[in-house]
Amino acid sequence: MGHVDLWVWIISLAVIIGFFFFDFYSHVKHAHVPSIKESGLWTLFYIVLSVLFMVGIGLFWNWNEAGDFIAGYTTEKALSVDNLFVFLLIMTGFKVPKIAQQKALLIGIAMALVFRTIFIIAGAWVLNELSWVFYIFGAWLLFMAIRQFVDSFDDSDPEMPKWVSKISKFIPSSENYNGDKWTIVENGKKLFTPLVLVVIALGFTDILFALDSIPAIFGITQEPYLVFMANALALLGLRQMYFLLDALLSRLVFLDLGIAFILGFIGVKLVFHAMHVNEVPWINGGEPILWAPEIPTWFSLVFIFGVLAIATIASLIYSRPDGPADKKAAAEDAENGKDAENGELEAGSDAGDNASSDADSDAEAAAPADRKENGLSNGKR
Repeated sequence: MGHVDLWVWIISLAVIIGFFFFDFYSHVKHAHVPSIKESGLWTLFYIVLSVLFMVGIGLFWNWNEAGDFIAGYTTEKALSVDNLFVFLLIMTGFKVPKIAQQKALLIGIAMALVFRTIFIIAGAWVLNELSWVFYIFGAWLLFMAIRQFVDSFDDSDPEMPKWVSKISKFIPSSENYNGDKWTIVENGKKLFTPLVLVVIALGFTDILFALDSIPAIFGITQEPYLVFMANALALLGLRQMYFLLDALLSRLVFLDLGIAFILGFIGVKLVFHAMHVNEVPWINGGEPILWAPEIPTWFSLVFIFGVLAIATIASLIYSRPDGPADKKAAAEDAENGKDAENGELEAGSDAGDNASSDADSDAEAAAPADRKENGLSNGKR
């Protein structure tokens, strides 16, 4: 496949599968809630592993391919962190116990890797046979970049995808969990626990995420092996990163905006590459457009790392204690409190007016009776 020997593919697949089994038996089989320290160390381990893999590519292949790998891996990692927001929504929506979240994440991620591998093989074949597909990938990423840019300014709370809540209609399940087990017995009947629904939701949600992540990494490198390894290594550490960033996700307020710029950059890069290898008859007579630049790997690396660094630093500054985010939230709370106070005052004023009006009405109703009573008294006298 591509420029990589079959034995290299076999060894790489065996190592990735081995890590998944190791992950399952050492961390998930003995269910526990991972600590920040544990999650941090394993996240660091997988990042160091990816850096060592990059060095290996540089030493045994060439450093240009190594640069493509680390650029693709970084892009996939950034997109994965952004996707953790949706994972968190699904976990919260299904009220998954902390002790069961590890198993749900690992199985969901394994499903995602299988489906992504299929997408990568299909994408590599299509791009090799039909070069004009680069135009479609580029246009799609530009569209996704614009949508991400617009959505990044939406301050409303994100909602769980509606299709996720509809899964339960097709799979009979209980509303109760049984630790991290898949089934539970209720009223003598064996049912699936909501954990099954969560795993399916996580797996298929990640497939939807692949619609932008796979074209994005093909915009950096068209080597199937590098595309697969970048995806596999980015997904491997995703479970640990979920628990590590659980408390920090709400602070990465500008990550969406940064990813929008990265997707836009890769979209432009894909369009330039499509022009450079153009074979479409009605574009430049089917001849390559030689003035179209090929963006070098070093520039892609600088741009991707630079955007992520700026987005992260800006997010941490904005969301720090007593920072702009806190001041904005305090101002909104004060405004809401003021509105509530005004509402109470208006309600009190209305109540006073109504009481005064009722008293006046009672007085007016009593006046004729008094006059009538006085008249009768005078008549008797």
